[in-house]
Parts: sequence; structure tokens; C-alpha cells
Amino acid sequence: MANQTTHKRTMPSTDDSGKGQDQRPSDKIDHRTLMIVFIALVIDLLAFTMILPLLPALLDYYGNNEDALYRIMKSSIGSFRQMVGAPDTPRWNSVLFGGVIGSLFSLLQFLASPVMGAASDFYGRKPVMIISMLGIAASYAVWAVSHSFAIFVIARIIGGISKGNVSLSTAIVADICPPEKRGRGMAVIGVAFSVGFIVGPLIGAFFSQQARIHDNMFFTTPALFALLLALIDVAFVVVCLKETLPQDKRAKTLDTGLRRAKYLLSPLSLFRFEAVDKLHPKDLKVMRNIGGIYFLYLFLYSGLEFTLTFLTYNRFNFDSLQQGKMFFVIGILMALVQGGYVRRLPPGLEMRTSIIGMSLLIPSFIMIGLAYQQWVLYTGLLLYAFASATVVPCMSTVISSYGSVDQKGTVLGIFRSLGALARAVGPIVASTLYWSVGPAICYAVGGISFIIPITWLCKTKALQHTD
Repeated sequence: MANQTTHKRTMPSTDDSGKGQDQRPSDKIDHRTLMIVFIALVIDLLAFTMILPLLPALLDYYGNNEDALYRIMKSSIGSFRQMVGAPDTPRWNSVLFGGVIGSLFSLLQFLASPVMGAASDFYGRKPVMIISMLGIAASYAVWAVSHSFAIFVIARIIGGISKGNVSLSTAIVADICPPEKRGRGMAVIGVAFSVGFIVGPLIGAFFSQQARIHDNMFFTTPALFALLLALIDVAFVVVCLKETLPQDKRAKTLDTGLRRAKYLLSPLSLFRFEAVDKLHPKDLKVMRNIGGIYFLYLFLYSGLEFTLTFLTYNRFNFDSLQQGKMFFVIGILMALVQGGYVRRLPPGLEMRTSIIGMSLLIPSFIMIGLAYQQWVLYTGLLLYAFASATVVPCMSTVISSYGSVDQKGTVLGIFRSLGALARAVGPIVASTLYWSVGPAICYAVGGISFIIPITWLCKTKALQHTD
């Protein structure tokens, strides 16, 4: 369990960002490294999001081939569909099927992210980043030869286990940015996500339009393109990225990392941040609160986000192209907010901005759940986009200020892992509620439930200012 012995704090917590034990001496951002991280993430996310428009057709491909594993999973999902009252149509079966695969991917991220973060505290960021990216490339290579559904699932498993590069990127940002400017760095990561999720699905849509379900090249061509992007990304990082965690600031022994590892595979230990030691008791309490708030926020958010395609199809008869346009608009708004507002946010305002973002989700989801006109829907989505652009970058900034220099990877890996766990269970719970009681009640309950993390975050903000 984490050592809660009181010690002299390097920098007292005097504002929202919770400065904790940050020891970075420089007061300047390493802009070159930040740009390299941005480019590497964009390339990675282009490949990662390409599969989203292809997934329904991929599932149809494996279903048409009478794949044994596909039949087993389809039967199980059919039972779940009947239990929650979802309609028995190919479209909804595919969506629920895709949701299960997405939950599996997030569950694997939940297990892998903190382990990779802890490894980077000992070995350095760059080597662990390269290993993560090689694993991602391997997942695309397996996808390229996945003539059976079982091999495709193996490819997704490899990808989920390897997807630690995002938490490592946030650790690098924590390394290269002084605390008072760290929010700008986290906003840059947010912009990379927005760009990736705007452009990547468009690339996937292009391949989807060219696809022929019974043509083996249907999945081979996009998989090989994703593999090419991943290999370019690996080469780019190998050549351009410098190590950001100096040898003298790393965890001193491998044994330290191994002792922490047992805490990284238990959900309860992750919520308690037991792998992070030598923290002031108040700092540990604040960090645990932030982790719990982040989990609850993403649990609610990801569940309602997942059911959004159900609502737009049922209420507004949106086809895949119209839904793509909707998410394109959301992505553009997010990029504008992150690049123009979050990046310029004065230090110390991260918690307040997160509270504002979460608060806007209450009217946002209520409006979306009650929308029968598109202007009402898009008004709700406008508020949704602001929250999407602000909450995660701001909370990442706050959590990155806790823990010593040799623990940043562990802290951010645990934080990322809690988010992945939330994304693994949120869609299942929300879709059950959606099909059981209808969208209006589902979105109203979900929206009002954000009062819980908002209240918790307000109390945590007040705790930071106590002695």
C-alpha cells in the first residue's frame, strides 16, 4: 500500500492544478518535443480511427463466412439484445457487436496502460513508447491476414495490450512542460485527438465505399495502409524523439517497478493509486478523488456517447454519412476549443474549467434526449463538444502535477487505465438503460447524474486549499 508518511513538499498546492511534488527546474516548454509528440499521435490516431466506419462491414464479412467464433459471440449478444429490448435488425446487432469489441479493447487498455507507464519510469519514455508502437503495428499486420474472425479478435487484443502510447505521450508532456504551462501541452494532445478523429474516419469511409464484402482485399487494403502509417510513426519516433526522462530522475531499481506492478492489475489498487508512494496524505487523497471523478465522468460520458448513434438513427433517420458529418462537426468544434481556449487557459483554472464542462453536459444530454428537431439536437451537441474538449485535458493536467518525477508514467498510466475501464463498462450500462426505458429517460438520468462528479470535484478543489 502507498506510503503515506508526511514529508516536506517540493511545491505546495496553492491552485487548482495541484502542484504536488513536481521537480522540473525549467520554466520553458520544449516546443520541438511537443510538436513531435503531436505529429506522432496524429499519425497513430489516423490509423486507429480508420477502422470505425469499416467495422459494421467487417462484421458482416465474418458473418457471411460462417465463422465459428462469430456465431458464438453473435448468439451471446443476441441474448443480451433480447434482455434489453433492442430491435432484432442487422444494424443494431452490428452496433452492439461493435460495442462489445470496443469494450474488450478498452478493458485491455485498462490492464496495459499503467504497466507501460511504470516501465517507462524505469527504462525511460522513448524505448517503452517504441515497444508500444511496434505492438500497434503488429496488430495491423495481423488484421491484414485476418481471414477469420478469431484472427481479427487476436489483432484487436494485440492492439489493446499495446495501446499505451497515449498515456506515455501525456507522461512526456509532463516531463517537458513546467507545471504552470502543462495545460497547454495537454491541450495539444487534445487537438491531436480531434484531428485524428476528424480525418481518420474519413479515410476509413473512403475504403468502405471502395469495399466489396466478398473481396478479400476489403480488409487487407485498409489494414496494410494502417500498418504503413504505424511503421512511419515508429520510424519518426525513433529518429526524432529524444528521451525526456533523464537517467538520474528515473526509478532507481527495477525491483521498485516490480513491487509496483502488483498494484497495477487490481482495480481497487488502481483507484487507490497504491503504486504511487511517498506522497503527502492530502496529496494522495486529492489524487484518489481525481481518479474516481475521472472514472465516473467517463463512465457516464462514454455510455451516452455510444447510444448517440441509436438516437440519431431512430429519431432522425441518419445514415452512416450523416452520422459521419455529425461527428465531423463535433470534432471541428473540439479542435477549435482546445486550440483556441484550453491551450491558453491560465494555470490554476483547470478544475474550474472541468466543473464548467461537466455542468454543460447536464443540459446538453437532456436536450439531446428530448430533441425532435435537428436544431435542438445540434444545440445540445454544441455544449457536448465544449465539454469533450475541456474536461479530459484539464483533468490530465491536474493529475500530472502529482507524484515525483520518477512516478509520472505510473500516475498517468493509472489515470489512463481508469478511463479505459470506464469506457469498457459505460456503453454496456447505457445501452441497457436506453433500450429498457427509452432515450428520453436514459439521457435525462445520465445528464442529471453528472451532478455527482461535479459535486465531488468541487469538494476536491476545496480540499486542495486546506492546510
